[in-house]
Amino acid sequence: MRDRTAGLIVVGNEILSGKIADTNSAFLARELHGIGVALRRIVVVPDELDEIAEAVRTFRPLYDVVFTSGGVGPTHDDMTIAGVARGLGRAVVRHPEIEQRLREFFRDRINEARLKMSEIPEGAELIFEGELSFPTLKVENIYILPGIPELFQAKVRALEPRLAVDPYFMRVVYTNEAESAIAEMLRQTLAAYPELLLGSYPKLADPSYRVRITLESKDKEYLERAFRHLLALLPPGAVLRTE
Repeated sequence: MRDRTAGLIVVGNEILSGKIADTNSAFLARELHGIGVALRRIVVVPDELDEIAEAVRTFRPLYDVVFTSGGVGPTHDDMTIAGVARGLGRAVVRHPEIEQRLREFFRDRINEARLKMSEIPEGAELIFEGELSFPTLKVENIYILPGIPELFQAKVRALEPRLAVDPYFMRVVYTNEAESAIAEMLRQTLAAYPELLLGSYPKLADPSYRVRITLESKDKEYLERAFRHLLALLPPGAVLRTE
């Protein structure tokens, strides 16, 4: 089975202050899970070089792929490029191709703030995928993405073909039992199938079910065995429906 792990570094004082709600984390988690990549950790850091650099130094060796969200642009608080570069011990340089594109686009409206968007960590790769004209930066195993949700989502979707590995398979059980009543059955199932991803999600004040149980694995046969094992353990009449 092909596996791949990922980490996400969200950059922005506006996230930490609550001025802006972070939707990129949830989107990335769903998209990566859909292509078989396990998002293992999310951290939110302020617009500070040392904080970004430390997160990069921590995440880079831990995960196969690291994403950053936010902090790229023309303003004073856009520090992700410099923070990633510092974390990797690289210089920040202007990329001539990006600079040329910016000069052609803005013409006589070009200024230093706009030229700041041509800065990259030295040695970064430019990835031109999807419909967006502005490239995604990749340096070592780190993909540097914008924080604007529409752009973030477009870039993630464009990267998915190169990141995809073996997918997860899932079965779902809806029960009319309280979570405390079935907790031991869940524990026994996980003890018998330790590689299983097992989730239990109670729903309050919903007449259609009380607990939704999800079972996931990249091994479809293993998943089916675990699914049958759990069904055999649950009390008679506890299962409302399965998927």
